Amino acid sequence: MKTLDLIIPCYNEAQVLPLLMNALGSVRAGLGGYDCRLIFVDDGSSDETLPLIKGFAAADSAVRYLSFSRNFGKEAAMLAGLRASSAEIVGILDADLQHSPALLPEMLAALEEGYDVAAAKRTDRSGENKLKSRLSDRFYRISNRLTDVQLDPGAQDFRVMRRAVADALLSMPEHHRFTKGLFAYVGFRTKWFPHENAERAAGETKWNLKKLADYAFDGILAFSDRLLRLPLILGALCCCGSLLALLVQLIVRLCGAAVAAVHPLVAVAFLLAGLILLSLGVLGLYLARVLAEVRSRPQYIVRESNLNAR
Repeated sequence: MKTLDLIIPCYNEAQVLPLLMNALGSVRAGLGGYDCRLIFVDDGSSDETLPLIKGFAAADSAVRYLSFSRNFGKEAAMLAGLRASSAEIVGILDADLQHSPALLPEMLAALEEGYDVAAAKRTDRSGENKLKSRLSDRFYRISNRLTDVQLDPGAQDFRVMRRAVADALLSMPEHHRFTKGLFAYVGFRTKWFPHENAERAAGETKWNLKKLADYAFDGILAFSDRLLRLPLILGALCCCGSLLALLVQLIVRLCGAAVAAVHPLVAVAFLLAGLILLSLGVLGLYLARVLAEVRSRPQYIVRESNLNAR
């Protein structure tokens, strides 16, 4: 019998957790060839999420949990779950039932066929905010142009993987993690499972526009250094523009024409100042991430647990 760990990040999911456990109970009953363990990661919830998980653990010896000292984010929760897992097969799914547990038997069957990863891929974004969907699609287009790691807009964190894949993810210790990019970076043979987008079974989404923007920046900065070339390109353009402005001004003076009220060099100076500030801002983003890596602060802090996390 193979061992299977399902990692479930949770943040204020008290309304949906009973529904999730019912769905998982039905699925686990049909997984005869697997010794299935559930690893809940409470990401500093302020509702009844942790008491509910403790109740599940008291009733079911296969339920394990980690609880953070505060909210560290889903990326940290997934990392903690991966570190806590020791199974041959590792899975990740959200608690909100947008990742349907009913797909698990088919995904595990794909691993039996020889694939290293079986992952869910949504075919639409029905039920989502239209502005959020458009911004998300735009992010993937920009990211795929700027980075060498190509991301599928429909790819989700919901997947099961062999131990070797989980170990490959854990071998990358960066502080600012972008797991979707890391999944693409490590590669391995992957079978995709298309499915229609599902609305949350209960509760509200924790992803607002600010969090999505921060997540997008982390993704681009983690896998691309092309923005660092921006100051060089802007500098070259500014030099060419400045020389052109000086040439035009010289021609105007030689021809005896009236000089414009706003001197062209003043406009060029303002343009240069703006481009310099933009370039410094890009460099600052990268330096901030270098500083975070040098500090080597933990990505999360565990307040309590019923297992020994690595």
